[in-house]
Amino acid sequence: MSKRPAVMATPIELEFRRPSTQDDATLSVIIPLAPGEAAPVRLLDILPESVEIILARGGTRASSMNRAATMASGKHLWFVHADTILSTDAIEALLARRNQEDAVYYFDLRFDGGPLMRVTELGVRFRCRYFGIPFGDQALCLSRDAFVRLGGYDERTPTGEDHLLIQQARRLGLPVLPVGPTVLTSARKYQHNGWFRTTWQHLRLTVRQAYLQR
Repeated sequence: MSKRPAVMATPIELEFRRPSTQDDATLSVIIPLAPGEAAPVRLLDILPESVEIILARGGTRASSMNRAATMASGKHLWFVHADTILSTDAIEALLARRNQEDAVYYFDLRFDGGPLMRVTELGVRFRCRYFGIPFGDQALCLSRDAFVRLGGYDERTPTGEDHLLIQQARRLGLPVLPVGPTVLTSARKYQHNGWFRTTWQHLRLTVRQAYLQR
């Protein structure tokens, strides 16, 4: 993947859990963490022993995920946020789907908040189905070869690296497809910043990305 100037030059630390059996079909799960952030035990416990797990700390989120991707042994890379809660159905669906088509795969979202988050879930589904713009908290997965073709995550931006990756995928004609099941994620950003403010920010970003992809 292409090398781009990073926003920060802080050290990146990688922690590996190797799969029980290793072959060309291995799925590498990359989990970005802040420096000093504890390992996401609940997430790690549900992942099967057949996958490789890489915890990536330090740098920017983009640079840590890129570093982990270069060290991963898997044919496919699955980028999962630490606050994501997976079901066995979601994992099995991805393992079955990933080799069907060269694409960026994503999951629909459920949030752990109240009634307003049900509205957000519908909005996320509409954004993804109509505009084809999933965000990074939707557990993006793609082949290593596709990730390299896209140039990896853009390290020049402190945030929004997932949006830029999706833009590049659509620009190069790589399909962006739902896996099917949902994953559960935290609503703390909405709780901290306010539902209306956060929803408005996401709406502006969606419109901007949709315009850039025209």
